[in-house]
Amino acid sequence: MMNWKIQKLLNGETIVSKEPGNSMLPILKSKQPVLLEPVHWEDCEAGDIVFCKVRGNCFTHLVKGKNAKRGLLIGNNRGRLNGWTKNVYGKVIEILPMP
Repeated sequence: MMNWKIQKLLNGETIVSKEPGNSMLPILKSKQPVLLEPVHWEDCEAGDIVFCKVRGNCFTHLVKGKNAKRGLLIGNNRGRLNGWTKNVYGKVIEILPMP
């Protein structure tokens, strides 16, 4: 079954996402709401925060690098790299306040 966030982004919708985990501190707290707009990986640059799928897992993580053949290199804010992907669905356009 496809992730509902991916489905909405592929339909061109801007959505609010809240991902658990502390790997993006201090930029994002666990479950911090972010506004995601649909994006193609070609339109992303290093430093962008994107919603993507790497090796079957969905993340809201940082773009660490870009390569025409391999896509985007995805990693967290603590030095860990998740790998290369072209499965990028959304880009964070706003970090919303915690509820």
